[in-house]
Parts: sequence; C-alpha cells; structure tokens
Amino acid sequence: MSELATVGIDLAKSVFQIHGVDGNGRVLVRRQLRRSQLLVFFQKRPRCLIGMEACAGSHDWGRRLLEMGHDVRLMPPSYVKPYVKRGKTDAADAAAICEAVTRPSMRFVAIKSEACSSVLVLHRTRDFLVRQRTQIGNAIRAHMTEFGVIAAKGAQ
Repeated sequence: MSELATVGIDLAKSVFQIHGVDGNGRVLVRRQLRRSQLLVFFQKRPRCLIGMEACAGSHDWGRRLLEMGHDVRLMPPSYVKPYVKRGKTDAADAAAICEAVTRPSMRFVAIKSEACSSVLVLHRTRDFLVRQRTQIGNAIRAHMTEFGVIAAKGAQ
C-alpha cells in the first residue's frame, strides 16, 4: 500500500478538507476532518510534506504538526489561487494547496513562534486601540460642532 507523500489542508473554522497524494501523485486521501480529528489523523501517519495557506490559525497548526515530525510549509493564498483547477470549493482548494506545495518555484511563509505571534498580537491590539481613540475623538468633535463648539484636530 502506498504512503502519503504530500498533503494539502484547507483550513476553516471547524471542518478541514484534506487532500493527500503518494509519491507518484496518485490521490490517496480526499476527505473532511473536524478540528478534533486533525492531529489524530496525522499522528497515525509517517512523516510527510504538509501544505497550508498562511492564514489565521495556520501558524499554530504548523507548530503542532512540526512537533510530530512532519515537514510543514505555509504559502500565501494569492500564490495558491492559480493552482485551483475548478470551482471555489474546499476540496478544490485542498487539491490546489497539495499541488502548489510541491512546486520548486513556490515561495513559503516561515512559521511564527508563539513568542513572535504574541508580540504581533500586542502590536495589533495597540494599533486597534489607537484607531478607536482617534475615531471617538473625531466623533465627539463632530457632535460638538452641532452645538457651535469648534475644536481643533488632535487629542489636545
């Protein structure tokens, strides 16, 4: 029996689509897995190449699969799109990811460590709060204009 050589995973919120091929490119696995089934599925498999689109959650899944010994590669979604052969479905996306990950000219995204992800969360949160503060200041200034109170731009 052939072993999985390459697997493409289309990540979603609760149901993931798996597309796996052997060394000759013959499809061995084409199925959906729930979030709780994904790690169990790959624990039973020997080491293989796993491709995923770089998106929210992909770095976490990548770290987990790397710990199991698999070779995990993340790709920007815009680089995977040309490999979709038919309509936009989860199964078609998983097949496209599986094919794209094997291309020698493909560029990959490095899997972020937990520490790096934590720092990025802090920066994004701060940026979000600064934007909200600016929006509130602009709204108050606009509302006060309705009552004849004119204020200059800025927090001061």
